[in-house]
Amino acid sequence: DWKDRRMWPTVLPIMLVTFPAAAQYFFWEHFRLPFGATFLCVALLFGEWLDRYISFWGWTFYPINLVWPTSLVPQALFLDIVLLLSRSFIVTAIVGSMGFSLLLYPNNWVILAQFHQPTEQYGTLMSLADVIGFHNVRTSMPEYIRIIERGTMRTFGKDVVGV
Repeated sequence: DWKDRRMWPTVLPIMLVTFPAAAQYFFWEHFRLPFGATFLCVALLFGEWLDRYISFWGWTFYPINLVWPTSLVPQALFLDIVLLLSRSFIVTAIVGSMGFSLLLYPNNWVILAQFHQPTEQYGTLMSLADVIGFHNVRTSMPEYIRIIERGTMRTFGKDVVGV
């Protein structure tokens, strides 16, 4: 949680472009169809929504509008359009992957816009995101620090070991 503001717009697109690029290569080499990245991202988005709904809403009734997955379909469309127009993996790797990464952050602005609405709470003007942050109390300590208890330490097998 504490790294999301730095990791989400920088590291995530670099890691995410690998699977759409592999699907794009498969569809282009075997079928000459330039929609491999879009097909994979739509399937990934469907799986993510299914997981979010079952895991968050189905098990704990956590508000589903706070745990949406990152939308990748416009970036995948850009990647496929670059391959369709250039017909070159080199140009697609350079221009397409750069556009894929740069479109990640502004593409999700639309989803985040609802949380920037101003509201007045107890005489203080704040955004809706601030109100959610105050009412949805979360721990400030990352999970790997929290699993160390007083006098014991949990192992990867979830057993308690004396320290």
